[in-house]
Amino acid sequence: MPKQLKCQIIDHQQLGSLYFKLTLSSEYISQTAKPGQFVSVRITDGFDPLLRRPLSIHRVNRAEKTFQLLYEVVGKGTDLLSQKCKGEELDILGPLGNGFDLSQVKDSAILVGGGMGVAPLLFLAEELIKWTVNGKQQINIHVLLGASNTSSLVCVDEFKQIIDKVQISTDDGSCGEKCFVSELLLPLTSHASPLTPIYACGPKAMLEAVAKIAPCQVSMEARMACGIGTCLGCVIKTKSGYKKVCKDGPVFDSKEVIF
Repeated sequence: MPKQLKCQIIDHQQLGSLYFKLTLSSEYISQTAKPGQFVSVRITDGFDPLLRRPLSIHRVNRAEKTFQLLYEVVGKGTDLLSQKCKGEELDILGPLGNGFDLSQVKDSAILVGGGMGVAPLLFLAEELIKWTVNGKQQINIHVLLGASNTSSLVCVDEFKQIIDKVQISTDDGSCGEKCFVSELLLPLTSHASPLTPIYACGPKAMLEAVAKIAPCQVSMEARMACGIGTCLGCVIKTKSGYKKVCKDGPVFDSKEVIF
């Protein structure tokens, strides 16, 4: 169940010209959050900007009772957020939404992230590597990361520190393979077990391309106002009718989504 909390900023790092990683203190969120969920951040105490900003939970540290948010400055709200300093408090509502279903994981998993879609996948990867098969063998995880160019790639080092199999693609070929990240998935699906779950997060076009290659769980992006399923501002079309990204998702079965 989500709660409205005052969370202190423990650290705030700038990762690139437009990318930031925010570390916040919260025993409740750090202990209850699941990979794929998000929080809704109130940027100021005033009315400008009026709406909260939804941000994926990037990482949690249950021992230190902290969680991290990875975000890109794309407008006034995130620009104001980037100016927040260590020691300040933020009004946070969360954790929100339904995360990734891990019940399908047996001995392997594939994670596909495009652009800022990598944000929730590090949390997912860290949860998966804690698993073992029959108490002995670790989960075999393959991570595919894509972006338009090198400067748009984030978290590559963090993934490589915990995952052996990390592949990179960029649209312009400035890092890794020159292709869309979905193209890196093709050879994997021809060799991997059809039961290997695939988790994807990124732009809608990327998710559609991944879903055409193989069934997967997709974390959908949408503009949100309330974040709790009341305003109907983030609906998407599915085979069973319109669904709310904030409450029914943000993670959906790709076979249900009408792209």
